[in-house]
Amino acid sequence: MNSQLTSSSLVTEPKVTEPKNFRELKNRIETRTARVGIIGLGYVGLPLALLYSEQKLRVTGFDIDQKKVDTLNGGGTYIFRITPEEIAAAKANGFAPTSDYGQISEMDAIIICVPTPLNEYHEPDMSYITNTAHAVAPHLRAGQVVILESTTYPGTTEEVLVPILEEGNKLGLKASRKGAAAENEFWVVFSPEREDPGNTEVARPDIPKVIGGLDGQASELACALYGTIFHRTVPVSSPAVAEMTKLLENIYRCVNIALVNELKMLCLRMGLNIWEIIEAAATKPFGFHAFYPGPGLGGHCIPVDPFYLSWKAKEFDFQTRFIELAGDVNVAMPYHVIEATIRALSKHRKAINGAKVLVLGVAYKRDIDDLRESPALTIIELLQKEGATVSYNDPYFPFVGRGRKYDLQMKCAPLDNLGEYDCVLIVTDHTDYDYKKIVNDAKLVVDSRNATRGIKSEKIVHC
Repeated sequence: MNSQLTSSSLVTEPKVTEPKNFRELKNRIETRTARVGIIGLGYVGLPLALLYSEQKLRVTGFDIDQKKVDTLNGGGTYIFRITPEEIAAAKANGFAPTSDYGQISEMDAIIICVPTPLNEYHEPDMSYITNTAHAVAPHLRAGQVVILESTTYPGTTEEVLVPILEEGNKLGLKASRKGAAAENEFWVVFSPEREDPGNTEVARPDIPKVIGGLDGQASELACALYGTIFHRTVPVSSPAVAEMTKLLENIYRCVNIALVNELKMLCLRMGLNIWEIIEAAATKPFGFHAFYPGPGLGGHCIPVDPFYLSWKAKEFDFQTRFIELAGDVNVAMPYHVIEATIRALSKHRKAINGAKVLVLGVAYKRDIDDLRESPALTIIELLQKEGATVSYNDPYFPFVGRGRKYDLQMKCAPLDNLGEYDCVLIVTDHTDYDYKKIVNDAKLVVDSRNATRGIKSEKIVHC
């Protein structure tokens, strides 16, 4: 019997015809002729713009902060780890910072990298996303892909961003939802940022990029776009899945940090060294990942994300008790540091009221110039409320002025007169500091970061 099949006997599936605007945009991405617009030139947006510029894509950076735009156009930089030389190289490749949202219509891809903080009630502040969406919508055109990178709760892309873009544009455009965009449609994607300021061990292109498109074509375009700068893209089934992925990553860290923070306070009472215990546990080659205690959580994501999910969960009549408990533990850590400082001063026969305290390090973690949600800011304010005279030193911040939740107006104090302070409080363990000299020169050192490990002195109090 002849086993060969004739062509007439084959059953073929109908081929889906890709719309012209999809083919054209994908081709522009693959040939590096696509224009990329990045909205928000902060700790996420500016590094992303530089990555695209390195790959010879023409990038326009948008920001409402004219000072940032003028600094970049002048060849300067406002992020410590980004050099003027990098800005100059990007500008040579076409990087153009602007505050003119009218240029949005000229972009092929629009990537939104704006903050998503909490308000005073620990509820999501969506104003940055909604204001940006309202600014973008009038300038949208068909065939563009809009990508949100800002960390947020599941549903934001479809429930908040898309309606504003659809209702606010002047051409009656709609977001593509069927995987075959019509000529009057645009694509929408959520792809969470995975920036880790100060991390020198993992190169940015080696960080896999999670991508959740509103439809298959949106995901395919975003994979092509991010594939120009990242070695691996990870498409998921929807924007909500990508949004929840980001929250899971950061809540995982939040919960485990809360665990070791609570264990640290227990170990202090028991006279045990939590750092030694963690180091010993970390020798286990399976089933354990080391997390470390500290004076509180900082950065944009880990202190914020649990509250985003808890807020959204209430819509489904669900209480995230475990996550909320972890948040409560971490929020309480600055108060623990204050109590430990008061006790340490008391043992030196000094009251906190009127004591001179130097806070060492105000960045939210070592060796970066980032104040976002830094526990040091809370600690300074709490010390001031207790009546202490507070100064700070941080090599990355010559001045700390006003932010969303603080108004300190303080200048960086020198380290050449440590003996004048009643207490030096280590909040951020920058590697620039000579801790032996600090302990030698200070009257009392309260260490919340184990920065003085290996130094034997009765002046040191760990908290």
